Amino acid sequence: MSIFTEAQAKAILDKVIALSKADQCTAQLKGSIDGNVRFALNNVSTSGIVSNVDLSVEVAFGKRVGIATINEFDDAALERVVRRAEDLAKLAPENPEFIPAAAKQAYKPTATFSPATAAITPEYRAQVAADSIQPCKAEKLVAAGFLQDGQSFVAFANSKGNFGYQQATNIDYTCTVRTDGGRGSGWVGHNLQDAKAFDASADIRVAMRKASASAQARAIEPGKYTVILEPVAAAGLLGFMFNDFRARESDEGRSFLSKKGGGNKLGEQIFDPRVNFTADPGHPDALVMPWDDDGLPRERTPIVTDGKVANLQYTRYWAQKQGKRATGEPGNIIMAGGTKTTAELIKTTAKGILVTRTWYIRMVDPQTVLLTGLTRDGTFYIENGQIKYPLKNFRFNESPVIMLNNIEELGRPVRVKGDESDLIMVLPPMKLRDFTFTSLSDAV
Repeated sequence: MSIFTEAQAKAILDKVIALSKADQCTAQLKGSIDGNVRFALNNVSTSGIVSNVDLSVEVAFGKRVGIATINEFDDAALERVVRRAEDLAKLAPENPEFIPAAAKQAYKPTATFSPATAAITPEYRAQVAADSIQPCKAEKLVAAGFLQDGQSFVAFANSKGNFGYQQATNIDYTCTVRTDGGRGSGWVGHNLQDAKAFDASADIRVAMRKASASAQARAIEPGKYTVILEPVAAAGLLGFMFNDFRARESDEGRSFLSKKGGGNKLGEQIFDPRVNFTADPGHPDALVMPWDDDGLPRERTPIVTDGKVANLQYTRYWAQKQGKRATGEPGNIIMAGGTKTTAELIKTTAKGILVTRTWYIRMVDPQTVLLTGLTRDGTFYIENGQIKYPLKNFRFNESPVIMLNNIEELGRPVRVKGDESDLIMVLPPMKLRDFTFTSLSDAV
């Protein structure tokens, strides 16, 4: 059994805390049951279920810290893992940034568990594969994709009386569809907490349309263009930027939010006034755990308000050093937008380029968040409010900081998960001017 009840988890954690002879002890249990199905060339290739539970024990003698893990839970095993952590702590050098374990906290539960997702069966996964493959076969297209679903729990306790327990579910689906000759490509991805909102047969049609429509791609000169970024394309760029909203990086001069001569740009106008970002663990479209990895409660927090930096995240160490209040690290990012769909944004565009996905993104300059990457899986030229023809893919050099100062219009936000970040994001499609494409790519 990989999903422990709260009572079962607490009983193990209480034993661990009682066994420790260190100055402090923190124990964490994580368990999950993850199912998957993978398909390629219009055939299922692998399928399986992985089940596991791990116990991690961290102890400290003064500023010396030791950590040990185990996946056995009888009394003898618990004794072994605690002693191992203590032995390691006694051998470790002092950690100059050591902060004692968090005192007892109050957490507001979030509805991260879906019975429908937890009830997914192998037959359900097989049906998702069939719903993806069969329409492609019928239209002489080729599908390759992956579905992963899971239920999990996390529980932790420390010697100061802090305790947390919660269950969660998640479902991830991606599928790439290629034309028979491999000249056209379309992609669709869905990250959800509740399987009731997932329909592979509808998703696959999106990828199929893009694949068929992108087969006869034309080359145009690189340069600066008005673009419409679909939400998943925008997520690939924005994921890099949010690392810089940690106060330490800004204060130490390592971020685009650092000020020359020291300090950070808290309160300054950085983006277009229409830019608003919020972290909210209870947002219904992006539910996340109510605590971060350090056991701090996550709170609804404005990050950017009307284009101004509203808050920076302070770890417990950096908050103590700077005399600030420590705050939980965000688990999601919510961006405000408008009401239009991507299709409606296209209708209002005289000339531009639709980018449906970005990938292979790398940092060029951390202090300006200048990124380089490629478009893929369907890039299209827009003229007079209509998609005229597919384009060969581009390499781009762009900063999301500049991008968010070149907004023409924002559409209706939807949930996405970018390739370059673990953050769950709710983002709108974005119409942007002067997006910089630097060269062409032969990749499909």
